[in-house]
Amino acid sequence: MIRETLIFVFLLVSQSCNAFETNRCAPSACGNIRNISYPFRLETDSINCGDHRYNLSCENDSTVLNLYGGKYYVQAINYHNFTIRLVDAGVRQHDCSSIPRFPLSRYHFKKGDPYSDYNYNWSDEELSYSLSLGSIVFLKCQNPVNFSLYPHMDAAPCISTGLNYSYVMVTRCPWVSNLMDLCSVEMMTLIPSAALDYYSCHVEKNVSFNEIHKYLAFGFEISWFDSLYCVNCTYGCYLENNTNHVHCITYKGKIDIGYRLRVAVYYWLPIKILPNVGKFFAARTLIGALLLVAFLTYKWRRRHLSGYDAIEEFLQNHNNLMPIRYSHPDIKKITRGFKEKLGGGFGCVYKGKLRSGKVAAIKILNSSKANGQDFINEVATIGRIHHANVVQLIGFCFERSKQALIYEFMPNGSLNNYIGRQEGSISLSWEKLYEISLGVAHSIEYLHEGCDMQILHFDIKPHNVLLDENFTPKISDFGLAKFYPTKGNIASLTAARGTIGYMAPELFYKNIGRVSYKADVYSFGILMLEMADKRKNVNSLAEHLSEVYYPFWVHDQLSSGKLPIKDTTEGENIIARKMILTELWCVQMQLCDRPPMKKVIEMLEGDLESLQLPPRPILFPATPVTMDKGESSLELGSSSLIENSS
Repeated sequence: MIRETLIFVFLLVSQSCNAFETNRCAPSACGNIRNISYPFRLETDSINCGDHRYNLSCENDSTVLNLYGGKYYVQAINYHNFTIRLVDAGVRQHDCSSIPRFPLSRYHFKKGDPYSDYNYNWSDEELSYSLSLGSIVFLKCQNPVNFSLYPHMDAAPCISTGLNYSYVMVTRCPWVSNLMDLCSVEMMTLIPSAALDYYSCHVEKNVSFNEIHKYLAFGFEISWFDSLYCVNCTYGCYLENNTNHVHCITYKGKIDIGYRLRVAVYYWLPIKILPNVGKFFAARTLIGALLLVAFLTYKWRRRHLSGYDAIEEFLQNHNNLMPIRYSHPDIKKITRGFKEKLGGGFGCVYKGKLRSGKVAAIKILNSSKANGQDFINEVATIGRIHHANVVQLIGFCFERSKQALIYEFMPNGSLNNYIGRQEGSISLSWEKLYEISLGVAHSIEYLHEGCDMQILHFDIKPHNVLLDENFTPKISDFGLAKFYPTKGNIASLTAARGTIGYMAPELFYKNIGRVSYKADVYSFGILMLEMADKRKNVNSLAEHLSEVYYPFWVHDQLSSGKLPIKDTTEGENIIARKMILTELWCVQMQLCDRPPMKKVIEMLEGDLESLQLPPRPILFPATPVTMDKGESSLELGSSSLIENSS
């Protein structure tokens, strides 16, 4: 029995040492990629084929790899040097106006990931590592800029941004923080090493953007060798030519001269310079003990600041993503010493001006009330969203307790200023309310279906709808947002979140159904109901409106054909009824009756005759949900709807 066990273990170990004898299946094909074999596999392959970390999909005869949330077309797979060549799905050959859609940089690649940004080449005597990637940065500037310290090229006329100027930087060293006041970074992605051979860390002036675009269309290479075969090796590994066995590198093994030098410096030199090894270890032990005591003391004193460490770790892991990180002195300079205050509840908001002349709103977060996850959500969400109806996050500041977010300036403030009950509020026309409703609907639909991850906002309300100089609405405040896979319909929450009065009933009542993207649909419906309620000529006949639930009253008036909308033109009357019918669909208690945002947009843009009256809303279901007292994400909202339903 023991002999059979030993034989089995020996066979298992010997198989694991061979790099090319596992999960073997017949090669698959998709389009022009004819040899998809280990470690790669198509999603349609048998479950025992390939390595599931290296899944590929076949879409319209194009081989697709999903990498860090981005979509890339596979151009070639080279099994000799263990590289796969990719092109961003937004880039098209012979069309220099097509630019990458997904941000990607060398900082995405971490130890243990399926891919790395190094190529591996070997001969009979040595293994060499070479950096295969560089960065290309797309910049948008309000004025022509001469980056004397930063080699660049003009992207016009390929990329036209209206009144702005477009520039491109191609470099191994994409440090653009000093450009933050001059331009905004639209995109940063990878470019193949062949392009970098021209200029290393500098761009030659005679290289045009058309030539650079050819490299983008050719694609960049990443490798799977290190991640697949060298996981358990300290210094890397190499493939023996004769046997196809993978061996870990030791300081005496096969390795290039540069790596030998690094090993010598870091591992041999400290021992060589000490005449007495015993003294060396004694000193090292003493120093280590002192450092340990200092570290524990530091952790004890700073234990309440551990949330800062989580934020800093997030920022370091995503430091390739824009917006730009500012220092606290930069913030003081931009705001002229925090001179002009705009307001603010959770922290103060100040008006400031960037070096480029662009006006910005700087939100200084209150460290005593700040939630580290809210800060991360804001930077991670708005920082990578570019939509006409989502407020742009220009930059941020994080220096432990000193935290700030820098947004584009919205001169007309929030929607709450125009639909609230406060004295002196300005009334908007039905046409303008309709345009605002449609803009907000487009932004929510984009969050739900237009990103690589489904983003649920969970706090749609008038305070979080900002208006620019043309009253174009922009969604803001993503502190409560949650991320989910685009194919999922269900959200998992440990506690209800949002503002009371705008929160969907399924956040409180578990018998309604599971929380999903339709929670945002409900909040949008309440938002539109408030917009309609602000038009006092809508509810002029409701003398005792505080005694009834407002959606009930509106539904009853519509079903009886008595809804009064006075002092309006025929076109405004159609717009008002269309908005009211749409919002009644959005606030349905049953999830199946609530339309997705794409359907909501169709209802708002379609004909009034095509809209049917929804079922009369149900006020309360039977069973309330059990709230998690350990996490509170609720905020009291002061809205006319709450007042009317009390």
